[in-house]
Amino acid sequence: MAKKSVRLLKKVTPKGLSTDRKKGAEEKSNHVNNNLFASKLKSKLKQHYMKIAKTNTIVFITGAFVSNSGWNEWETYFEHNGYTTLAPAWPFKDAPASELRERRPNDTDLANLTLAELVEHFAEIVKALPEKPIIIGHSLGGLITQILVNLNLAAAGVAIHSVPPKGIFPYEFSFIKAGWKALGLFTSLRKTYLMSFKDWQYAFVNQMPLDEQKAAYEANTIPESKRVARGGLTNAAKVDFEKMHVPLLLTSGSIDHIIPAHLNFRNYKRYKHNGSILDYKEFPGRNHFVLGQPTWKEDADFILKWISRLF
Repeated sequence: MAKKSVRLLKKVTPKGLSTDRKKGAEEKSNHVNNNLFASKLKSKLKQHYMKIAKTNTIVFITGAFVSNSGWNEWETYFEHNGYTTLAPAWPFKDAPASELRERRPNDTDLANLTLAELVEHFAEIVKALPEKPIIIGHSLGGLITQILVNLNLAAAGVAIHSVPPKGIFPYEFSFIKAGWKALGLFTSLRKTYLMSFKDWQYAFVNQMPLDEQKAAYEANTIPESKRVARGGLTNAAKVDFEKMHVPLLLTSGSIDHIIPAHLNFRNYKRYKHNGSILDYKEFPGRNHFVLGQPTWKEDADFILKWISRLF
C-alpha cells in the first residue's frame, strides 16, 4: 500500500512585507485591541460612577478645633428638605464645648487619637447605614469626606473649605500662620491643643464683629489632638486623585485664612478629569466659620441644588 504523503506548508511572508514589518503590524494590532478593551472598561466604570444611588441620608463630618453642634442649623435645613441627617461627634468629643474644655489636661484619650482612627470611626458609621449617604464635611471633615469618597463609601461628597489630602503642600502663608500651632511642635503629644481666642480671630472668624467672634468661640471651640493634625502629613490623608469617583463638590471662601481659596482650588485641580463629576465653587466673603456665618443658608442652598441635579 502506497504511503500517504504529507506536505508541510511553509509559512510564507506576503510579498513586499518583511518579517520585521509584519511583527510590527501584529504589535500595532494588539495595541489597538488593548486600547479598545481599556476604552470599554473605562466606559463601564464611568457608567458605574455616574449612576448615583438615590439616597435620602446625609452625614455631616465636623472639622478640627470645633464642636459638631455647628451643624445644627444645617441638619434642620436638610431635614426640612426631605433628608435624614446625622452629624456624629468625633471620638472623645461627645459633650458640649464648655465641658470638653474643662476636661483639659486630663483628656488624654483625645490627645492620643490619630487621623487613621478618626477616618475609620466615620467609615464604620457610614458602613452601618442602610444606604450609602451623601457625605458633607467641613475643614478636616472635608478631607475625611474626600477619603471616604475615594473608598467608594458615599453616594456623593461635598468638601467645604477642606484640608487638602497628602500631596498638596499647603504653602499659603495664611494657612501656615493660622494652623502651625495645632501641630504641637516641641510640645507633648500627650496633651491636647486648645486654640486661643486671638488665634481663633485670625483662623476662623476674621472680619466678623467682636461680639460675634466671642460668642462663636465660647459656643464652638474645643481641645484638639495634635496627632490628628500631624496625620494630615501622613498616608492616612492619602487620596488617589486618578481614580474614578462619585460626584464630588469642593467649596471655598474668599476670605478664609486657615484654608484659603487658592489651596482649595489646587486641591480641585489635582483630581484627574476622567469623566467623574467634579465641581468647584468659591463663595465671596466666607471665612472658615462658614457654617455659622449669616450667609450659611446661601451655601446650603447651593449644595442642595447641586445634589438635586445629580438624581
